[in-house]
Amino acid sequence: MTATATFVRHAPENADSRIVEWVEAIAEMTQPDRIIWCDGSAEERQRMLDESVAAGTLIKLNPAKRPNSYLARSNPSDVARVEARTFICSEDEDDAGPTNNWAPPAEMRETLDALFQGAMRGRTMYVVPFSMGPVGSPLARLGVQVTDSPYVVISTGIMTRMGADALAQIGPHTEWVPAVHSVGAPLLPGEDDVVWPCNETKYIVHYPESREIWSYGSAYGGNAILAKKGFALRIASKVGEEEGWLAAHMLLLKVTNPRGRAFHVAAGFPSACGKTNFAMLRPSIPGWKVETIGDDIAWMAQGPDGRLRAINPEAGFFGVAPGTGYSTNPTAIEMIADDTVFTNVALTDDGDVWWEGLTKEVPAHLTDWQGRDWTPDSESPAAHPNSRFTVAAHQCHSIADTWDDPAGVPIDAIIFGGRRATNVPLVAQARDWEHGVYMGATLASERTAAAEGTLGELRRDPFAMLPFSGVHMADHWQHWLNVGEKLNQSGNAPQIFQVNWFRRGCDGRFLWPGFSENSRVLAWITERIEERVDAVESPFGLVPVEGSIDYAEAGVSEKDWEALFEIDPAALSAEADDTDVFLTRMGPKLPDAVVRQHDEFRSRL
Repeated sequence: MTATATFVRHAPENADSRIVEWVEAIAEMTQPDRIIWCDGSAEERQRMLDESVAAGTLIKLNPAKRPNSYLARSNPSDVARVEARTFICSEDEDDAGPTNNWAPPAEMRETLDALFQGAMRGRTMYVVPFSMGPVGSPLARLGVQVTDSPYVVISTGIMTRMGADALAQIGPHTEWVPAVHSVGAPLLPGEDDVVWPCNETKYIVHYPESREIWSYGSAYGGNAILAKKGFALRIASKVGEEEGWLAAHMLLLKVTNPRGRAFHVAAGFPSACGKTNFAMLRPSIPGWKVETIGDDIAWMAQGPDGRLRAINPEAGFFGVAPGTGYSTNPTAIEMIADDTVFTNVALTDDGDVWWEGLTKEVPAHLTDWQGRDWTPDSESPAAHPNSRFTVAAHQCHSIADTWDDPAGVPIDAIIFGGRRATNVPLVAQARDWEHGVYMGATLASERTAAAEGTLGELRRDPFAMLPFSGVHMADHWQHWLNVGEKLNQSGNAPQIFQVNWFRRGCDGRFLWPGFSENSRVLAWITERIEERVDAVESPFGLVPVEGSIDYAEAGVSEKDWEALFEIDPAALSAEADDTDVFLTRMGPKLPDAVVRQHDEFRSRL
């Protein structure tokens, strides 16, 4: 232990010795001024919020407008995931695959060891134990993150079951994921802290074999809340592959029809493609009810009853703010009325928050996400396009009473969808599990503000996992095929579907109104499961027969309805050629089943 590190709170007596030794080793490397073991209590959270306000890291919002809520403004260079600096450092490069950045583990450890030397000097190192999934659930997994960012601690306390209860679950033989994070901005004696510390040098590194995550230089949630994408998807995809369960970038919802039958649905959409809106859907059809279980990540395993059962490993929502409003997602707006941390949204003159899409009326004056004066005549948006709200799941008024059931919920349907202006129909059902895996493997979407790159650019995002898989993508597909084979053997495989809310007409209009009207598609999906409605063949799969979805009630004309399912063989053939190139990148690990399904798609064209 270095002389510069002083324990403010000693390790709890029940802390496993392996964790204590690991914390001491990281402290010796990073040299924090003090170490705090977080217990997850309400008192601890409020103290950290108050300290962050005093330090200028957070702005307390007007309690009359937004009780117990805060605004964080990040460094303009630290506003999204940095996929180019995210690495899967498997022992064998081939295990990372062509869609991940790879570096030799030993070489990367040398690089990180040098960066982390003294990285926390002048700061506090927080020890943050957490459970992904309900504490004690057979589907839950445990981790411990150390960080020098109070923002990350506060966010992790919202997004996970964090604190003493999680720490108590880790015994001498319990597996746990160690995660190390630093903003990479050590303070010299006499130097003041910066409002949003970060470093131009950034690394987000995963070691699949040893289950470690190391993150340096960023305080943005997707790069720094390591329990989220880093653990719940990248490391979990490796663990799930070895243990026979699925880590999926999927929302979870419960839908109950007018006859009282409940269905559970998992849906995989790329980031900023409407997952939260769909998870909190308010049906436009009388008699239908939708409840929320999760909006981003699902862990799914075959249960004792033979069915695929899922948990939401998270305990909160890290939602995209722009576009979320009273007309698009009233449930989310009600949820964030209090006790919410906002990041990179605009500040109103009376101490509330605002972003594009929140209200029809645009305020005459705001302070934008960078702290500058803003008016409707300003050239830049008031809120960053990837600005966020972080809020506890239990605040969601549509949360299902089974959302944190330790046994998970039984999955009846799996849906894939992306942001596609052309080619992909409103909805199609896979012919079988193998065809459904092909749907997921060839999923493509237009790039959004949640990731680096050109907005609107079409990119392949298989299973909505392109930035989040910790294994070779083809191995991930084969794992889905293997899990499906076991489910098929027991007769319990969920039905698989593909949707596209974003198809546009020749004039650029969205052909489908989306939002609450998506309930009509969801109703059709559940009624297909019950075999209450018919479908017809198309190159994509089974699509609705005339009259099975009341599109007129959704305000859609017959012409637009036909355009939602229009097939352009030349355009689809060109896209199939592009798919050939993408699949070829997978090399010899490409599953035969995916090749077979692609050949069948071409033949149907």
